[in-house]
Amino acid sequence: MRNTILSLLAICLFTLSCSSPKPAAKAQPAQDLRFDRTFWSHWGDGMAEVAGYDLSYPRYGEIRPGVAVTIFVTETFSDSARVKADPGKHPPLDEFPVMKMNLIRDFQTGIYDYNTMLSSFVSLTATGGKPAGSATKLTFSSQEWCGQVWQQVLFGLRSAKFTMHSYFDGEADGQREIPYPKEGVSEDALMLWARGMARPELQPGESRMVQTLLAMQESRESHRQPAWLRTTLSRSAVSQTVTVPAGAFEVEAWTAEREDGLKRTFFVEKAFPHRIVRWETSAGEQAELLGAARLKYWRLNGKGGEQALKMLGLAPRPSRST
Repeated sequence: MRNTILSLLAICLFTLSCSSPKPAAKAQPAQDLRFDRTFWSHWGDGMAEVAGYDLSYPRYGEIRPGVAVTIFVTETFSDSARVKADPGKHPPLDEFPVMKMNLIRDFQTGIYDYNTMLSSFVSLTATGGKPAGSATKLTFSSQEWCGQVWQQVLFGLRSAKFTMHSYFDGEADGQREIPYPKEGVSEDALMLWARGMARPELQPGESRMVQTLLAMQESRESHRQPAWLRTTLSRSAVSQTVTVPAGAFEVEAWTAEREDGLKRTFFVEKAFPHRIVRWETSAGEQAELLGAARLKYWRLNGKGGEQALKMLGLAPRPSRST
């Protein structure tokens, strides 16, 4: 009888251990925690966050006044085409969600102005062997009176593919691939990183050494080839108050300091959704928040739509004629 009872107990314990869910199995990967219900209830509503900034930008040895605009919006991306997926055009297995960040910088250099635009796409789910929060695509363009350049980076599992078209001699048209370090981070995704939308995730007071890919605007302006540089990423241990034209904000400082000495600092609103209140670099770039709004800006392209610029702290372009 004793042996029978022990056998029954063993069977029960085995059955419970096989059928009961293990607590560890319910946990999501750390890199997915930021994209939870709170994240999607805000960013999954079909609206974009648009913000205007008072910009100071170093060019040709002088600090130039200008304007910057950032746009953050989620999109459904096609893995095969590496573009925004039209509804119903791609099979579900080919689609994944991304956060798109557009950064526009406009500034005057003497008689002519610069108009630059960066688009960074970061995956919001594990894709292509890379965890959520990994850069999947970058594009950059610059237009000024001497000429224009355009560059694209497509990130694979172990390499990054570059395509470039340039007006300048020695650059022209070209393609190349460079290795993609396992923990590599693009400098062009640092604004997303500072907002908790891109890898790596840091706790308050934490620092981490990573390899960062040279920002495309810096690469083009200095006519340098793409390269990975050792960089220390840090998150401040405590918050502080920063006052900008848009008001006073409690912020955390997120910094990226490269081995060559260049330092970028992003002052990020502590409260969700962690808007970028100010950024600056040791090279002299600085931007301060003028205003921000959540809206479907793509529907405001008719006459009268320019009135929404007031919410961003911006004004419509004046007439070019005198």
